[in-house]
Amino acid sequence: GGWENDETVKEAAVREAIEEAGVRGDILVRVSKTHQDDSCPEGLCKAAMFALYVKEELQSWPEKSTRTRSWLPISEAVESCRHKWMEDALKHFTKWLEDKDVN
Repeated sequence: GGWENDETVKEAAVREAIEEAGVRGDILVRVSKTHQDDSCPEGLCKAAMFALYVKEELQSWPEKSTRTRSWLPISEAVESCRHKWMEDALKHFTKWLEDKDVN
């Protein structure tokens, strides 16, 4: 997904979570820097990942017919990433969680 001109990147992330995964929640932390990828069909794409504390799973959502929602341990999610920057973001989130447990 992408973000619209009239929204922040965080607002876009919350909207995309609803549209693509059918979940609502609160953003906990940004887990990646804005990544630029020149392999996008549209040209240069910017992407960012956020950790979302899921409060609600929707039974129906806009992209349900083209996507499957599944819950994975972070280690399995890392293995299923299509891009290294996504792996790095999940590893950053794991570190963030570990630091939160200590404090």
